[in-house]
Amino acid sequence: MSPTDRILDAPEITADAVETAGEQDAVASGWIIPAIIGSALLMQGLEATVMSNALPTIARALRVDPLRLNLTMTMFLLASAVCLPVSGWMADKLGAKKVFMTSMVLFALSSAGCGFAQNLPELIVGRIFQGVAASMMAPVGRLVLLRTTPKSELVGAMSVLTMPALVGPVIGPILGGTIVTFFNWRWIFYINLPIALVGVALVRAFVPNVKEQAVSPLDWRGIALTGLGLAGLIFGFENLGRDFLPPAEVAGLFALVALCFGLYWRHARNNPHAIIDLSIFRVRTFQTGVVGGGFFRVAMGATPFLLAMLLQIGFGMSAFRAGLMTFISAAGALIMKTTAPPILRRFGFKQVLVSNGVICSLSFLAYAFFKPSTPHWLIMSVLAIGGFFRSLQFTSLNGLAFADIGQDRMSRASTTSSMVQQLVQSVGIGLAATLVQLISRWKGETRLAWDAVTPTFAVIGAVTFISIFWYVRLPADAGSELHGRRGGG
Repeated sequence: MSPTDRILDAPEITADAVETAGEQDAVASGWIIPAIIGSALLMQGLEATVMSNALPTIARALRVDPLRLNLTMTMFLLASAVCLPVSGWMADKLGAKKVFMTSMVLFALSSAGCGFAQNLPELIVGRIFQGVAASMMAPVGRLVLLRTTPKSELVGAMSVLTMPALVGPVIGPILGGTIVTFFNWRWIFYINLPIALVGVALVRAFVPNVKEQAVSPLDWRGIALTGLGLAGLIFGFENLGRDFLPPAEVAGLFALVALCFGLYWRHARNNPHAIIDLSIFRVRTFQTGVVGGGFFRVAMGATPFLLAMLLQIGFGMSAFRAGLMTFISAAGALIMKTTAPPILRRFGFKQVLVSNGVICSLSFLAYAFFKPSTPHWLIMSVLAIGGFFRSLQFTSLNGLAFADIGQDRMSRASTTSSMVQQLVQSVGIGLAATLVQLISRWKGETRLAWDAVTPTFAVIGAVTFISIFWYVRLPADAGSELHGRRGGG
């Protein structure tokens, strides 16, 4: 899930918080606070897109197999998923302002650590700390905004907030390609330092420190079980078909995953403070948006990683040239933002998800036909079309997931959704790297080649078709309250 999506999945604003914020600084709550928070999310969004494009260059600099660099992305997502639930509790306990400033400082320091990394393990450690910081930045930033903005100004504040988050993925590929082509790759991390320094100063000057009076106890047992289960799942996928761990140990990892998730299910059944509320998965719209949509998000996690491998290593493009080609996908997604609401009003969630889901799956499959001789204009056209329709699918899934969730469960549903989405995207990256390695081995190739990457797009694209099973089971009027359309006609 993007930073924008996490922010928009927001719980109800309390009247007391709004009144207090309005008395403190009406001007700041209008646009200064959203702009400050949005700038922090720009830093996070830029880092994600820049990192994907820089992977082949970093691999050469550190003298490691490019496929091993997928760990830098999966560990970031895993750390973020595990720590997401804790961030809200910390904001309520310690104050959102303090936690938000701490997250920005930690993100900057971990970015510097990544820049100083001399080998892959050091880079992975830095990325883990970046993931921890990122898990606090988005939800706590949302909390600050909701508790410092009057309802009458919320729409305008959201508009200011989302613009930096939308701009990041558009300029990220070009910026990353420029840095690693014409400068040192370490600057993709160092650029976060001045942004964080200015951000902390602005937060300290303009943002009030708000927190809840009553804080529920933190579910440490649930955090331990889910964290260990998620880690085992990721490492299990990372080592499928590879020589790093014996098959028996990989099987043991998956057995540990089953044990942890089974114990958590027993722990959470009658626990009102469980870190993940399993009962919300009984809501069909939430289950469709999160579980069914998870198969679609597997491909979304794998695609940036695979495109970097294909264009730069397989086709021999520079990072700058590859960035110029892939940014068009984010541009298509940005254009879609204005067209999604009328499309959903006209056709409804079910029809959009089914029809658009087929188009998205076919767009992933189309990547499997890219060759070094494919005209660049054709590659860019396919990427732009794919970005447009995938963004529509994201918007539909994110809206549908919360259509039938009451306000009393909205916050926990948002946290659960974010965790699952981070998890499946990290699984997608690990699965893609494993498939490329298996195909290379089957072809007898000792170095990564383009014809080992393109079949992986076909497999990943086929996985996304599984989502259709959830979409077709939706009632015709699913989510109709969100877009004002009733019934199936």
